Amino acid sequence: MTLMHTRFKTTTRLSTGCLVMLAGLAACSPATEKHDEHAGADQDAASRQISVTDPATELQLRLLEAQPGDTIVLPAGTFNFERGLTLNVDNITLRGAGMDSTVLSFKNQLAGGEGLLVNGSGFTIEDIGIEDSRGDALKIARGDNIIIRRVRTEWTNGPDTNNGAYGIYPVQTRNTLIEDSVAIAASDAGIYVGQSENIIVRRNRAEFNVAGIEIENSFNADVYENTTINNTGGILVFNMPNLPVSGHSTRVYDNDILSNNTANFAPPGTAVSSVPAGSGLLINSNDKVEIFNNRFDANQTANIIVSSYFSAGYNDRQMAADFDPYPETIFIYDNEFGAGGNAPGFPELDMLRQALFGADGSFPDILWDGIVHPERQSMEYAICVQNGEAQVLNIDAANSNANPRVENEPHACEHNRLTPVSLPAEMGV
Repeated sequence: MTLMHTRFKTTTRLSTGCLVMLAGLAACSPATEKHDEHAGADQDAASRQISVTDPATELQLRLLEAQPGDTIVLPAGTFNFERGLTLNVDNITLRGAGMDSTVLSFKNQLAGGEGLLVNGSGFTIEDIGIEDSRGDALKIARGDNIIIRRVRTEWTNGPDTNNGAYGIYPVQTRNTLIEDSVAIAASDAGIYVGQSENIIVRRNRAEFNVAGIEIENSFNADVYENTTINNTGGILVFNMPNLPVSGHSTRVYDNDILSNNTANFAPPGTAVSSVPAGSGLLINSNDKVEIFNNRFDANQTANIIVSSYFSAGYNDRQMAADFDPYPETIFIYDNEFGAGGNAPGFPELDMLRQALFGADGSFPDILWDGIVHPERQSMEYAICVQNGEAQVLNIDAANSNANPRVENEPHACEHNRLTPVSLPAEMGV
């Protein structure tokens, strides 16, 4: 029996099953491989601009024949593919006429695990829509200096368990920019960056996904000026226990995280299938996360959730030897909190809300499982909150939820601000 099915033992205790919602939102990715020190070395090669007249019949051949430095230009129109596309060349730009004008449709896809799979550095994709792929829409597997700009990934039938898992999906990358893009109706995460370093995710819109934006087992990430609306969970900052890269140092700021109450439509048995509707921003087992100047409203389970591995329901996943299961050095300040916590996505959570705050009450803006490292309890590792009247609900999971309580004093602290992410000058961003 999974934890999420456990019942309350009393009306004043939070079942550990309810804590499944505090994590389980991440996907497992392949083990990290060392980046090629020479990747991108051909970027000064003579560049060509290649115009494709009929992408449906020509594009895969152009990708196979591409040379480093090429720009492949696609016209406006909707182009149908029965097979996934693959690119294995460094320093390629793929450009359309606009994310709603140049549409690569995989609605009738028969073969391939992705819409477009890229293995290479120096890759730029812009002004293209990718629709209805059988698996992930756009996957970039390993590479440096990646730019994803004005790209739309969408499953046009809306939220559906049979949709592909990921919309925009760079994994094992270094120096990645995702901007001005749109991700709709992925059955896992709309925008996902995993096992990567030096990341900027800005000015995007993610809606009607299970997870809107997810930063997983990655470090040095800035996530800002995005809108996550109508997802199951808005923004996630996670560390999974069985991956070799440890995530830390993520800034989440100046985002609109609104009404993420869409019913969970992930395939049963996947990690994200246990996420309750109504989750705004979730942190699990990640360190040095800075959350500021965001606007939260109408996330009906909670606006912010912080949990450890021990509340995540990952018992069936192998834990890496150096995995740190505790969320530490979290700094929450200067956010705007509207409504939230008034209608949690699981019945068990709603029972807790009513037991603690009454039939018409709401959870505080910040939920925390209360589990800390037994030898790291100094303020250096604390969850610090400098956010006006915002309160923290400690559900006391370390003591079998014997004493859930609202507390402020243990969180009246602050941490040093993280350094903004800087991408290499040669990326031109």
